[in-house]
Amino acid sequence: MNRIDVDRASPTDRAFLAMGTGDGGPVQFGVLLLLGRAAGLDLVRVRQLIGERVPAVPRLRRRLVPAPRGGGGPIWVDDPGFDVRRHVRPAVCAPPGDGQAVLDTALSLVSAPLPRDAPPWSATFLTGLAGGEAALVVVLDHVLADGVGGLAVLARLVDGGAETAAVPYPRPWPGAVALRREALAGRLRSVRRIGPAARALFASTAAAGGLHPPRATPRSLLGPAGSRHRLVVVRAELAPLRAAAHRHEASVNDAVLVAVAGALHRLLRARHEDVRTFAIGVPVSGRAAADASHLGNAVSPLLVTVPGTGDVAGRLALVAARVRASKAAATGPPPIAVLGALFRPLAALGLYRWYLDHQRRMHTLVSHVRGPAGPVTFGGVPIGEAIPLSAGAGGNLTVLFEVLSYAGNVVISVLADAARCPDLGVLADGLAAELDLVCRESREQRPK
Repeated sequence: MNRIDVDRASPTDRAFLAMGTGDGGPVQFGVLLLLGRAAGLDLVRVRQLIGERVPAVPRLRRRLVPAPRGGGGPIWVDDPGFDVRRHVRPAVCAPPGDGQAVLDTALSLVSAPLPRDAPPWSATFLTGLAGGEAALVVVLDHVLADGVGGLAVLARLVDGGAETAAVPYPRPWPGAVALRREALAGRLRSVRRIGPAARALFASTAAAGGLHPPRATPRSLLGPAGSRHRLVVVRAELAPLRAAAHRHEASVNDAVLVAVAGALHRLLRARHEDVRTFAIGVPVSGRAAADASHLGNAVSPLLVTVPGTGDVAGRLALVAARVRASKAAATGPPPIAVLGALFRPLAALGLYRWYLDHQRRMHTLVSHVRGPAGPVTFGGVPIGEAIPLSAGAGGNLTVLFEVLSYAGNVVISVLADAARCPDLGVLADGLAAELDLVCRESREQRPK
């Protein structure tokens, strides 16, 4: 069998799979699509639409299975028992169906483990929202795709996705002999790439803060994780945020990092704690573009030290310079992938979870993906807003930030440990204020 016929989980995919084992819960992410009153949409119609579009994303009909002995790592194979009804399900929003109830319901859906004996994704048609509105919650296991790949999946599920030629389904599983041959070829290639792999490991480790980064000041941002989380959403217009960032040769993501650090400083100041600089983890994509035909994970961690005080212009310029200096090194394979043979058994034993629960490398994590620039529809119904969601692998981080730009707006989901961050409203208000400060930069005159 030709090597291209084997859809094998990458080392990074397998690392995320190992991270989702044990007592820590699944590592999953998704998006909440608000559909308004959604006239003409019901569960039958939603299932029909998604069922017709699933073939455009091969992995949505595949499940991950172990290869035979000597056949290498796990492979994705067509699931002959695939039934869209198992994946597209109904749910009713928790009362009273207002904005916070919708967020709480969506958070419970993204936190519910996906089955391991079927393609690891779900789409929930959510009704019971105030005013007779509806929503769609799409959830993917991280082993299936990263955030950029998740957007590629979403682009094929909404209206206007690219047409895909019909292919035979289900395809026969690859034979054991072909898998062993392909795995052997992969091992030989790995031997030839030992030197580049070692250099990639060194570079990605350095981008992630090195082996011995400065210890993040613990304070109340780090601590034992509870079992319950809360979710709030903060919004900003994309155009002024982008304009302010570009004035200082920064990106929108740099501007978000500045706003997040400023909001964390405000939160801790309200708690009578004085932390002025924050270590923020940023997943960096190694993909040039999203491709629904070739999913999986291609992200590496970047650790950025971000000031939470000072003038906005100076903070933007400083953060942009720091990100530029390290980002190239973070586009290679992450350490958890390069060290996969060592990392996976340790993660399966729960040691990676233990590390996350005790780490002092970062204060928080900010993940940012760019969605469609203009509004899109599903079943002819406009998607009014897209809200990013995530679950799992937070460790001792009491707050996490998921960022998604869509149709001229930036939506930031703030996920917090309910017990350790009872003042989540203070953080949300602070983040809104800091975003406003950054946006004002776009209206100031350029310094001479």
